[in-house]
Amino acid sequence: MRPAFGSGIAPTAESLNYARQFGATDIVPSTEGIPSVNGTWALQDLVKLRISVENFGLSLSAIENVPLNFYDHIMINGPKRDEQIDNMITTVQNMGRAGIPIFGYHWMPSAVWRSPQVFIRGGAAATAFNYDDAKKMPLTHGREYTEEEMWENLEYWIKIITPVAEKEGIRLGIHPCDPPVEKLGGIPQLFNSYANYRRYLDIYPSDNCAIEFCQGTVSEMFDSAGDALYDFIAEMVQKRKVLYVHFRNVSAPNPEDFHEEFINTGHVDMYRAMKAYHDNGYDSFFIDDHVPHTHQDTAWGHRGRAFANGYIQAMIEAVAKQSAGK
Repeated sequence: MRPAFGSGIAPTAESLNYARQFGATDIVPSTEGIPSVNGTWALQDLVKLRISVENFGLSLSAIENVPLNFYDHIMINGPKRDEQIDNMITTVQNMGRAGIPIFGYHWMPSAVWRSPQVFIRGGAAATAFNYDDAKKMPLTHGREYTEEEMWENLEYWIKIITPVAEKEGIRLGIHPCDPPVEKLGGIPQLFNSYANYRRYLDIYPSDNCAIEFCQGTVSEMFDSAGDALYDFIAEMVQKRKVLYVHFRNVSAPNPEDFHEEFINTGHVDMYRAMKAYHDNGYDSFFIDDHVPHTHQDTAWGHRGRAFANGYIQAMIEAVAKQSAGK
């Protein structure tokens, strides 16, 4: 288990040096600087990105947050679906050939939703969500979609792209829907429960089809209370489905009304969670995610992310030494 930086870290010399100084081994960089070439990422641009990261002694271990316009029609069966599928096949092939082993994406055509921020410990600003407010918002794609048609679209995609990933030696992981409620803007949020994740993994059983495990979102699901979250972590790690972890905390196991928290002040027992990863054989990395905005911090949150990353490193060391009896 190892620490990493993610959540949009820019692949610049300054940011990569920051990550190295604070003890990260891997990064999941921002994709904003990767040029779009006819709805794909070109092989040469991905190779250039990987080499720039490796020049700072870091590993470019995953890319997430593919632009929504690369595959929004795939999710809703829009008129450009087949064109986007061809382009996404090219992107996945290029990532594999560029030596980038993990591709994280989501199934949220309406993207991530949040309500106005709230203020937590010491006046730090944190993102929040209230479902009653979200229900008042207009449809995002012109009509109401059914859950089954969204499942049909997902199954169609998974059965096409997973064999491509297998051939190229790249692993694909879907982020849970954020927030994990029933529907947003008329779009069902499929990845909102443990049962639905299991259904997804059964579509095309393969080591190359897995989860971009956002612990914060997973811990918001209604079925995450009590021991369920830690049991689900253990189950998915044992099945080798956790590609990497967004190690963050939130206020409550309730997708309809929650706010972000500091990594050590939410409802999740982070030591118990880290121990569940360790004890079940997890061998990948943890990244910071959605840190509260603290006094005089940067827009990206260098101070908040340094705090979160240091906490992650301490937790990794704690469970490892406890297991070794030291």
